[in-house]
Amino acid sequence: MYRTVQLSLLARIRDVLAQKYGLSFTNLAVEQPPSISLGELALPVAFELAKRLRKAPKVIATELAAELSATLPEGIGSIEVAGAGYLNVRLERAAIAQDIAGDRHADIGGKGFRLVEHTSINPNKAAHIGHLRNAILGDTFQRLLRSDKYKSGYEVGVQNYIDNTGVQVADVVVGLTHLEAFDLAQTRQLLADLEEKGERIDFYCWNLYARVSQWYTADADQVGMRKQLRLETLHAIEHGGNETAEIADVIATAVLQRHLETMARLSIEYDFLPRESEILHLHFWDAARQLMTEKGVLYLETEGKNKGCWVMRRAQVNGTEANQPSSDGPDEDAKVIVRSNGTVTYVGKDIAYHLWKFGLLPSKDFGYRKFWQYPTHTCWISTDGESDPDHPIFGRADAIYNVIDSRQNDPQTQVVQALRGMGFTEEADRYTHFSYEMVALTPRCALELGYAVSEEDQRRPFIEVSGRKGFGVKADDLLDRLIGAARAEVDARHPELPDAERDTIARQIGVGALRYFMLRYTRNTVIAFDFKDALSFEGETGPYVQYAIVRAANIFRKANTTAEASLEEFANLKLNGLLDGEEGSVVWETWLLASKLTLTIEQCIATSEPAYLARYAFQLAQQFNNFYHRHHILNETDPAKRGLYLATAAVAQREMVRALGYLGIEAPERM
Repeated sequence: MYRTVQLSLLARIRDVLAQKYGLSFTNLAVEQPPSISLGELALPVAFELAKRLRKAPKVIATELAAELSATLPEGIGSIEVAGAGYLNVRLERAAIAQDIAGDRHADIGGKGFRLVEHTSINPNKAAHIGHLRNAILGDTFQRLLRSDKYKSGYEVGVQNYIDNTGVQVADVVVGLTHLEAFDLAQTRQLLADLEEKGERIDFYCWNLYARVSQWYTADADQVGMRKQLRLETLHAIEHGGNETAEIADVIATAVLQRHLETMARLSIEYDFLPRESEILHLHFWDAARQLMTEKGVLYLETEGKNKGCWVMRRAQVNGTEANQPSSDGPDEDAKVIVRSNGTVTYVGKDIAYHLWKFGLLPSKDFGYRKFWQYPTHTCWISTDGESDPDHPIFGRADAIYNVIDSRQNDPQTQVVQALRGMGFTEEADRYTHFSYEMVALTPRCALELGYAVSEEDQRRPFIEVSGRKGFGVKADDLLDRLIGAARAEVDARHPELPDAERDTIARQIGVGALRYFMLRYTRNTVIAFDFKDALSFEGETGPYVQYAIVRAANIFRKANTTAEASLEEFANLKLNGLLDGEEGSVVWETWLLASKLTLTIEQCIATSEPAYLARYAFQLAQQFNNFYHRHHILNETDPAKRGLYLATAAVAQREMVRALGYLGIEAPERM
């Protein structure tokens, strides 16, 4: 509702500016006064107009206040001039509260297909804690975009890019074929044996990947030969049509299935799994190369260090302008797209892939087959074979969001530069690199996981994980530990509950703790994960917000009513100034904050920063808890006050549940 009033007010101000001064403003700043006693909205528009109108801001503010007050927008009680020229806006609290209770709010959404790509784990080992930040960020963002009962939203497709022909998969194949001496039949038998024993192939490959990574350099005399073996294996996988490639496909597909199971535990789902093998075998790059050459973006270097390579001018990492080559020689800083041996670089394949995403790759598309069935939809996977005729169309994005860590800033920038160079400037503008920093472990967490941590490392703020070294925490192990710790707490608090119910609550708390911990930090912050911090019922954590929701539910249970019934009764309640004055303002602040969910979601989408929603959920939980401790709802004897307090708890609970829902977190019935 706050956003609804805000939009109505801004529209009215634009009309006044056009009629009175002949001015047009697209963006007008709206702030919140430092104290609720000064109003609910503050506009610095007079300061923006001062130079253009050659008047003092206070004079302009006085003129605007008079014009606006003549016909106040719905829900606004008064507009006053404050300070050196601010316009302070006071809302009609009782009327706005009725609208909030009735769930009136601004809509979010629009036309166009948004393509969100996240997770993208190499299918060579189990998912680890670092992968979880990527997946949780991407899943939360697609929830904010997608159409649902609360908002119109956008049409959204969620992709998980599978690099099934990369060097990490090649390493596991080397481990299977040379360390274990397995052929294709033995590899298939390995999968059957592991399944029979109830063991996971992704866990098996976790250890094998660490072993083979160390094997490459274990014998100084064999390093060259072993690295050559790795390269030959990689080329065989990329080429396809041989036993090595079949082994890679069998393993990568089996590991991918385990990844989807892991992510399903976190309520993370996908629509399409495009694989790099199809980008290669369906010759996406050939079509992209022709287009890039025709547009003058790609050229053959004939001298210098890149002689014989096909290159493109490199973009500045922190800008969109390409570096200009020196006029007296080759551009030594050019980005190599095709090496002199004819192999295509990662960036080259990524350019082709993103041309396809935008529907700009002439006559090219994947084949599609069904791979995974979720309760509400099918997840498709790419194929170079026969395609299901009923498949959706994914290569038609109007906007792209790629959740990829900050170490890929340069390659992502070069893809955008290639789009601009080919004249696809609008598409380049709608290409968002959803960058984020790494996840590490606190020394305390590493010790809890059983790792040997030196005294020096114990003094560090965090310890980096390394899949190659086998140092890290598997996603499933992390979840199991969090859920187990939550279960112990639930058992202590509610031994009377059935096992199944305690299991459900423990899962909700454990998953909520993990997802919130990954989302509470802004994307450019390095996370140091810690079990104790994540599971705390105090401070900025998922369990803290969940507990506030449970506290509200307990109020309704003890009052022998429901949140819904409380809001229905509130619709007929005469407030008679109960939201005014110092006492009323404390209650009103809870209503006001509860009404800002739409505004917060819009902010998250505009900045690609889900952390703002996590912060909002925590602040609303804090606000509700402050209200709860100050007002003894169940002991209130005044019917009007009691009705107001119950409705306050109801709207706070409703918006906390919604906010957590967009964060992918469930609200337990008990804690």
